[in-house]
Amino acid sequence: MAIRYGLTRMKRLRRYLDHGFLELDNNTAERAMRSVAVGRKNYLFVGSQTGGRAAAVAFTLIETAKLNGVDPQGWLADTRANLRL
Repeated sequence: MAIRYGLTRMKRLRRYLDHGFLELDNNTAERAMRSVAVGRKNYLFVGSQTGGRAAAVAFTLIETAKLNGVDPQGWLADTRANLRL
């Protein structure tokens, strides 16, 4: 069964064998989302729907900064300093 599974997917698996830098799993993405999963129950009690939306926006900006190699705290401080309210 396992051999048949591998053989039928050999064409797709071949790129992982040909290019050693490609990862076979998605652990990097799972680790990035772990903080969200750990706090999921806490996010149910953000106070209001508006608070939940604000938290979702904040978490999205912070995680996007991390994924792009930008210091989130510095980026948020710089952004806040440049806002003209």
